[in-house]
This record gives sequence, C-alpha cells and structure tokens, in this order.
Amino acid sequence: MKIICVGKLKENYLKEAIEEYQKRISRYTKLEIIELPDASFKEEEKNIILEGEKILSQIKEKDYVVTLEIEGKEMNSSTFASHLEQIELLGPLVFVIGGSNGLSDAVKRRSNEAISFSKLTFPHQLFRVFLLEQLYRSYKIRNHETYHK
Repeated sequence: MKIICVGKLKENYLKEAIEEYQKRISRYTKLEIIELPDASFKEEEKNIILEGEKILSQIKEKDYVVTLEIEGKEMNSSTFASHLEQIELLGPLVFVIGGSNGLSDAVKRRSNEAISFSKLTFPHQLFRVFLLEQLYRSYKIRNHETYHK
C-alpha cells in the first residue's frame, strides 16, 4: 500500500502521530508514504497542475488509485474496512492526498475512485493522520481485534 501526499510535514506532533500509525499498520501490510513538495507558483492552477504531474509520476499502470476528495463517497469505519478489503484485491493500492489547492483534473481522471472522510475541509498535513488512523482501524476491524471507539 502506498500513500502519495503533497506537502512537507513541519510539526513534530504530526510526524510522531504518523510514525506511530505506520508502526501499527506494519503488523498488517507494507506501507510506503511518498511525500511530494508543494508547488510555489502565485497562480493556484499552476500549482495544481504541477503537483498533479508529480503525483501521476508516482503511480503505476496497475495501481488501484483512491483519491481523497471532499466530493468523494462517504462511508463509516466498518464500511471502509470492508471496502478496503475488497479493493486491495484489485491491484496495488495507492491513496492520494492532494496539496492545499486540491487535486488536478488529470489525477482525478486517473483515480479509480474518490473517498471523502467529511464535507469539512482539513489541513492536508493533518489529514494524513486521519487516513492512517482509519487504515489502522480498518485492519483492527477486519481482524476482529478490539480498538477504542
């Protein structure tokens, strides 16, 4: 499993949370996090396009790509766990978290599906923690292991 994300983590508390969830998830699957730099043009659209090109360069033809988008399908944790189990069979799984300006149309077209964790907007660095926590929770659910609610 791979997570492609745009933007560097600056806050130590986020780095520590991500390291902790990576360690927990490693019991269940191999996880690679690819951190791509933010583009820094004054024009948002240029940033979105350049970041999209960098994202697409990390995706292979056989990858099953899930973009995290506010417009995506919402589901609860149990449904997400079942869904994750199904899509893991479709090819190497890649989650994509865009930068602060969002995802390019090219990345959205390459995506096999879009998932939303909420209609709220979150900082993309913090969202990495949310995604990792839900991935960990889904493995606990699928393995019938206890995990706090």
